[in-house]
Amino acid sequence: MRENKKSKFSISRSSVAKILLFVYDAFVVNFSYFLALWLRFDCQINTLIETAPEFIEAWLKFIPINTVFCLIIFSVFKLYRSIWTFASYREFFNVVYATIFTFVVHTVGITLFINISDMDINRMPYTYYIFGIILQFMFVLFVRFAYRFILLERSRRAVSRAKKSSRVMLVGAGSAGRMILHDMNMATDSTDKVVCLIDDNPHKVGRYIDNLCIVGNRYDIPQMVQKYDVDKIYITIPTISPADKKEILEICKETDCELKILPDVFKLEDGEIGKNRLVDVAIEDLLGREPITVDMGEIFAFLQDKTILVTGGGGSIGSELCRQIAAHNPRKLIIFDIYENNAYDIQQELRENYPELDLTVLIGSVRDSRKIFDVFARYKPQVVYHAAAHKHVPLMEHSPQEAIKNNVLGTYKTAFAAALNGCKRFVLISTDKAVNPTNIMGASKRLCEMIVQSFDKLIKEDKFSKMRPLYEHDDSEVEDRFVKGTDKINTEFVAVRFGNVLGSNGSVVPVFKKQIAKGGPVRVTHPDIIRYFMTIPEAVSLVLQAGTYAAGGEIFVLDMGAPVKIDTLARNLIRLSGLKPEVDIKIEYTGLRPGEKLYEERLMETEGLRTTPNKLINICKPTDFDADELFDNIEKLMHICYEEPDMVKDFVESIVPTYHPAGENGTTEKTKAYEEQIAAMAKA
Repeated sequence: MRENKKSKFSISRSSVAKILLFVYDAFVVNFSYFLALWLRFDCQINTLIETAPEFIEAWLKFIPINTVFCLIIFSVFKLYRSIWTFASYREFFNVVYATIFTFVVHTVGITLFINISDMDINRMPYTYYIFGIILQFMFVLFVRFAYRFILLERSRRAVSRAKKSSRVMLVGAGSAGRMILHDMNMATDSTDKVVCLIDDNPHKVGRYIDNLCIVGNRYDIPQMVQKYDVDKIYITIPTISPADKKEILEICKETDCELKILPDVFKLEDGEIGKNRLVDVAIEDLLGREPITVDMGEIFAFLQDKTILVTGGGGSIGSELCRQIAAHNPRKLIIFDIYENNAYDIQQELRENYPELDLTVLIGSVRDSRKIFDVFARYKPQVVYHAAAHKHVPLMEHSPQEAIKNNVLGTYKTAFAAALNGCKRFVLISTDKAVNPTNIMGASKRLCEMIVQSFDKLIKEDKFSKMRPLYEHDDSEVEDRFVKGTDKINTEFVAVRFGNVLGSNGSVVPVFKKQIAKGGPVRVTHPDIIRYFMTIPEAVSLVLQAGTYAAGGEIFVLDMGAPVKIDTLARNLIRLSGLKPEVDIKIEYTGLRPGEKLYEERLMETEGLRTTPNKLINICKPTDFDADELFDNIEKLMHICYEEPDMVKDFVESIVPTYHPAGENGTTEKTKAYEEQIAAMAKA
């Protein structure tokens, strides 16, 4: 009972704060005008009392009226109901409006009061009204917002005590850098403290922004990191060119500081810039080349109002194909994939971003003849991007029959169904591992290239009626369904060949990042291994444009730029994480994996190149081979996969002249000398 009585008559902290504000406001709304009189008489109180006692008398007599009206007006504008801990612009304007109203009341009220009294004055001095209201506004506003500033400062100091603050260097003292600096200075939950700025503009060096000095240009970064004991470097230049970005990052990563960067301004969808927009430096930022551009008009004209099928549409390449196709107004987009989780993810993404898109997502395997034929017969796609494939080199070395079933037989069945159902263009996604392959995955993709070239050749020679479907099941009905309409086939078959794609499934970059996050070691197969790299959107854009150039039978080869040493890639990723290779994170060399080469090639010896309107897309000269013999061998290979899987590699070697399986050390005698030459070039 006592506790209940106590709580009944107790006063809350908010009530106490409200009472104190009442008392404070009652004092300052009157004291402000007294100070105005004091200022009017040169801050001499004796002069004021002796020469103008009537002003003091008028002010004293008006205090009760002024106090009552001010407190009522303040209450109307919620100055006693706001939570000043979270005071913002709304509360600020409430104080402004309340001040304006009290100024009107005070000016009119005291003037009328003087006129109806027996005093000898008609009005107060102008400075009384002007300075009085200014001082009142400052006093009323200060006490309310000072409470918030005190709490913010306490919070900032508490966070600083709880966590060790990081010393930050900002590279870029332009408008973006100033916005991020302001954002960091205002943040209460951040332990980052900017200690200096860098800018290449010589007119800015030595000058100050928010009391912080611009201490030098990009070449001074290592020296200033030492001088100011910098822990982190934030690059805040959203319009920086790729070449400048690469050079600055190369300088920064030698400092062992943690790096973050503001993305390209065009990647900031809402245009807002702040500390939360800084991202980790991506490895593609170190490529140092201009972004690959394509003629989107050609792609739009080619894809618009067409029914398009993407096999393997849930994979890294397939899903990006779907994204870019969806943006070009197809009549219908069909995603076909065996893995339902990936297919579901891209389905939800496209439905959210393109609600008007006519989208169908199907689960199935390209190895299933009846399923893939039903898809073509039902939806009649006009363009097919065939991205479905097994791509993992070491895994396929241990399961070669699965590489053949999925890559070779799956491509044959999909291409066959496309031809028989009126498809206009079939684009195979190939790989540079198909060139002089040393692994079964590369050999299988070379067979895929040979298949699409042979299909195109037989169609142009009007010999496609000789073709027969491939299937292991005994179903004569399938034969009848597949061979209908072979006299009306005009499908154009092409292949697009490119190298490794940054961020794709199986790429070394995410693997290295996981190893770094665990504290190492980072495992590299060989110190001299090199690869070509391109980003997923770049590769897919070129694939789409290559599809617009197709006339049938071509193998398009994408220019992947300069090769990159995987060892250098790993060391750069470690440095970009603010760590030191071989000090914080060890690097282990595990040796080449089964079927792996030190280098990848774009062309075979018998192939040459001719250019296209896009200089990054070339067409290689096809090699000659007997299409009829190839299809006979593929049918034999199909039976071997199911009946004698141990014979797969030997048989593939007999039908792919450029395939030379690697030994235990991941290489062959034929390619060893060339690999040594490549390794020497990489070291240089």
